[in-house]
Amino acid sequence: MRKRADSCAYWVAMPKGSEVPDATGVFETLAVVNGQPRLLNRHLARLFDGCRRLGLSAPPDSMIAARISAVAATPGAGVVKLIVTRSAAEDPDVPQWSVHAEPPRHRPPEWACDGVRIIICRTRLAVNPQLAGLKLLDRTAQVMARREWTAESIAEGLMLDGDGRLISGTMTNVYAVIDGVVCTPAIVRCGVAGVMRAALLETWQAVGQATAIRDLDPGELKAASEIFLSNALIGVWPVRALDGQAFAAGPIARAAGAWAQRALR
Repeated sequence: MRKRADSCAYWVAMPKGSEVPDATGVFETLAVVNGQPRLLNRHLARLFDGCRRLGLSAPPDSMIAARISAVAATPGAGVVKLIVTRSAAEDPDVPQWSVHAEPPRHRPPEWACDGVRIIICRTRLAVNPQLAGLKLLDRTAQVMARREWTAESIAEGLMLDGDGRLISGTMTNVYAVIDGVVCTPAIVRCGVAGVMRAALLETWQAVGQATAIRDLDPGELKAASEIFLSNALIGVWPVRALDGQAFAAGPIARAAGAWAQRALR
């Protein structure tokens, strides 16, 4: 019997009581390796940008960094989750924030090597340039999109905005190699600007790999020589099938995956 989408073994549901979360908050999920949080500075930079743009008071960065490091050292920690929301206290300048450890989010190891099967979701992301790039607590659209498939062989779903532009996956950024250029959607209208995405773009620039951050029509993916996904927990996943169309795990995706694994060690 097939599993319900919200109980898929490789999907970590949001905690009860937060399925319709407060939009006035941001969060970060950091990979933990050997008791150390990875890509910490990049996560904090995005978090503080989100607090600034939402008008949230943020704790001092040294306080947050120290708390993250302490929580990451908890035995069994594989992920550290950091949340900042608007304070319910009488003093609005007192931020409400939390840091807690979660166990590793295990996924099939062959997904990083052999690639994943993905689909294009029907659920659309709302266009809101003022909040584009942030990792908001309101994940309603992503949760709805994730319910569009139940098969455990499907690892991810791509999402478009209201105008039909490709934006991202439900939990990943997406890349397509077109005529030798690594193309990734511009995150200027909606979507999350991933910290792994930023790191990869810097790396490609340093080694002279041609890249383009631009609007992408989902139809362009059919002609791509490679498609792959990234985030700060999984590293990089090559795509081996999109809505049934087969793709190969090519050299750019494999090199990006190797670099991401080194960054997450």
